Amino acid sequence: MKKLQALLLSPFSLLYGIGVSIHQALYFSGFFKAVKFSIPVINIGNLAVGGTGKSPHIEYILDLLHEYLEIGVISRGYKRKTTGYVYVDVNHTALDVGDEPIQMKLKYPQEHFAVSESRSLGIPKLISQVPSLQTILMDDGFQHLEVKAGLNILLTEYSNPYCNDFILPGGRLREWRYGSRRANIIIVTKCPKPIDEQEEQQWRKNLNVQADQHLFFSFIEYQIPYSIFATSEMYHLNPSMHVTLISAVAQSSYLVDYVEDKVASLTDIHYEDHHFFTEQEILDLINKHKAISNSNKIILTTEKDATRLALFRRLFEEHQLTIFAIPIKVNFFKKRAFDQFIKNYLLEFKV
Repeated sequence: MKKLQALLLSPFSLLYGIGVSIHQALYFSGFFKAVKFSIPVINIGNLAVGGTGKSPHIEYILDLLHEYLEIGVISRGYKRKTTGYVYVDVNHTALDVGDEPIQMKLKYPQEHFAVSESRSLGIPKLISQVPSLQTILMDDGFQHLEVKAGLNILLTEYSNPYCNDFILPGGRLREWRYGSRRANIIIVTKCPKPIDEQEEQQWRKNLNVQADQHLFFSFIEYQIPYSIFATSEMYHLNPSMHVTLISAVAQSSYLVDYVEDKVASLTDIHYEDHHFFTEQEILDLINKHKAISNSNKIILTTEKDATRLALFRRLFEEHQLTIFAIPIKVNFFKKRAFDQFIKNYLLEFKV
């Protein structure tokens, strides 16, 4: 079905790909000048549209470095209702700055986050606002060639790698597969099991990893759910409970599989990625959950979705319902090697 769709839409994909190639050629030829900064810029992105786990990988790097460096994170702020540059603070909502930036700001209130459609304009503004910044993490900036990052990290999903995908609209790729050659590091994300040497070599071949590129494999670790309105209140999943799972993320199957294995029953309610809920949708969700006969039941969501559900706090409190968010973290099968690579890049950085 996937190949048939790609074949039927191939004329449109070709036109899209030609447009992308022309745009990129203007930068590669020097006709358009990329901006380079005097502090390290680490770019975390992908070739596909959503679903590879950029935010938890940014959080991993924040956890790795925040004790030693003052870090700024620049994002687009997808689907926010504002425009231009906005410095993110904890009082903003997903409407102001987008769901992922406010999600990360709430988890790392001491770090500096900003949103801007143009990274080349947003980064200087963030640096001028916080002159003590020592490193910039650029979220989803792999296709933003106007910024010359010092380190490019490319993510691809284990179950849907770019080598098996097609360019838009026939597939999910934003650019041709050979764009992966711009990456210094390629990370295969959401791996279900450790990768042995033979499988790693097969991945290197399939992804066309070059001799000067580094390949790593990461996996998801789910944490204990917490109340989105009282984060100190936690709730362990257990085999006798029912979960109403609300998600609006690109890939929810991993979470569904994890939760189903932990509980008695599950109602999975899924929307398109970054969906902003309406009041009527929230009321419908509440009514569906209340109709569940199991008295041991909770509403569970992702941390990203929690930022949009929190806009309806009054409704949930009126119905005396607690919403729990399940945090995820990423880890690496070769954690020490990945950590050291990032540290070495920063230690060896030269303007």
